[in-house]
Amino acid sequence: MPEASAVVTGHVPRARHATTYITLVRWSLSQVGAMLPLIVVIQAALAAGIVIGFGFLIPGIDPATALFLSTGTPTVLLLVLGLVMVPQGVSRARTDGTFAYLRTLPLARPLLLAAELTIWLLVALPSVAVAVLVARLRYDLVLSLDWPVLIAAALLVTLTATAVGYAIAVSMPPTLAQLLTQVLVFFVLLFSPVTFPADQLPTWFQSVHDYLPARPGADLVRAGLVADTYAASGRDLVVLVLWCLAGIALSVRALVRRS
Repeated sequence: MPEASAVVTGHVPRARHATTYITLVRWSLSQVGAMLPLIVVIQAALAAGIVIGFGFLIPGIDPATALFLSTGTPTVLLLVLGLVMVPQGVSRARTDGTFAYLRTLPLARPLLLAAELTIWLLVALPSVAVAVLVARLRYDLVLSLDWPVLIAAALLVTLTATAVGYAIAVSMPPTLAQLLTQVLVFFVLLFSPVTFPADQLPTWFQSVHDYLPARPGADLVRAGLVADTYAASGRDLVVLVLWCLAGIALSVRALVRRS
């Protein structure tokens, strides 16, 4: 009786991992339910709001500044989604018992993380397209898209932000995790050189951002949007990959740890 044995021992045969993953994605979608389109709409509205609203804060915005602002907006959206909305959603699941219930099921714990990453990836990417479209209409920008770089950078930034956000949510008490997400909102929007050049920050703060995921992620996405003006950096890629791996490792460790 191999199936019964698998349930008792808490292990799922590898042949069933794909089915389990698809089931978890469908279950997560059903949990979000009618809120999913609303979340996508809010992300799109936030995209338009940052592009247009931040432009009002800069009197007589010139084309170079508008280009930097507009090409940084997609990264802001992806970071806010992963570092703020994901931890808040997971924290709520921990509070209402849903998270604990999922951990009792006889399935590979990393599949829980994979399903969450998939859902938020689907939510995040439409807002990138909206941000680019609004920027072109508002500032009459001319973009030179490098599709391989753009797609890879957007996926990597989303995965990194979501993995780190998930790690925060499963490694900290829910109340502390939600409080930290509020701090991260202001840090990303106001103190990260994503929509403004890094040289506007103090030198020591610029050095700090060399090791944080915000600026490297923004530079990679920007290189995909305006390939003839900005170039992708191997160092930025390494920094982002390391943060992504760290977030995944911490998340998986917290998921497999016994309560």
